[in-house]
Amino acid sequence: MTMNDDIFHGLLLALCGFLVSMALTPFYTHFAYKYKFWKKQKQTTVDGKDLPVMRKLHAHKFKHVFPTMAGLIGVISVTLVTWIFNLDRGQTWLPLIGFLGGALVGVIDDVINIFGSGRGAAGLRGPVKFLLITIVGLTLGWFFSVKLGWTDIRVPFIGDFNVGVVWMTAIFAFAVVATSNAVNISDGLDGLSGGLAMISYAAYGVIALLQGNILLFGFCLTVVGWLLSYVWFNVPPARFMMGDTGSFALGAGLGVVSMMTNAFLLLPIIGLPFVIEAGSSLLQLASKKFLHRKIFISAPLHHHLEALGWGEAKIVMRFWIVAGVCAILGIFIAATGGAI
Repeated sequence: MTMNDDIFHGLLLALCGFLVSMALTPFYTHFAYKYKFWKKQKQTTVDGKDLPVMRKLHAHKFKHVFPTMAGLIGVISVTLVTWIFNLDRGQTWLPLIGFLGGALVGVIDDVINIFGSGRGAAGLRGPVKFLLITIVGLTLGWFFSVKLGWTDIRVPFIGDFNVGVVWMTAIFAFAVVATSNAVNISDGLDGLSGGLAMISYAAYGVIALLQGNILLFGFCLTVVGWLLSYVWFNVPPARFMMGDTGSFALGAGLGVVSMMTNAFLLLPIIGLPFVIEAGSSLLQLASKKFLHRKIFISAPLHHHLEALGWGEAKIVMRFWIVAGVCAILGIFIAATGGAI
């Protein structure tokens, strides 16, 4: 196949992902309203503290019913397109399983949020979610290092370093867990996490294409196709939100893709907005615990900017711009630093 054929293959899969997602959206909307997939507003932080700032900022969203768990659309469409047109043990099996593993954790959380009552109504407790996604990461990491034989980590501009099975499994699990939680934390404004994930997957798709990993390139573009459909319906004012089903699927899948392209160390660059979002939440928690004061008005960063008076669309668009610049920088480093 020529480069043009490879690009056509990926673009066709992206189109399929987009069209299947658009076709599934009316079915999801029907069932979401029929069975009341209403998102319950979060009442407390992970450390059990009240959330008056965020409740005030987002009170208008919860005056009306607001369906969640729309990530099911992407899970179904990406799985169908990949299974029928792009399934390969060496390139797409692992990212797809990572995508589905993250989605499973998210589904459990969303179902509890939608249909639960009392203390567990906000979803799974943080430690439980962390444990479940860690199990997913360790299982996939073991397969990656033992069954597929990957034990090298590439450091841009320096070279490959063999870290062995144990460390590779741990690094793989860290990539899945950290990225899943970072994407989940970023899912707080209409269109924010969907747009950021779309840019990150597109960047890794380009890296996979330049490496000659055409099927992995196709998987990334399939996800991009779904996210184009999702963002169409999720830009302010959103019709629905992806929920943990979508955010954990996207994060786990992106973590796997970063390992499959041997460009894990570029993930903090390509996904810098996710790092900033997760980092701001961690800093806020640490400051409240040890210094007994807040760094931000509300965390993560996008809520802090909201509290400062930034409009929701302004925050989302500027985060997208930053993500685009970071994606270009990540591709440049991959191309010049020996990753391709």
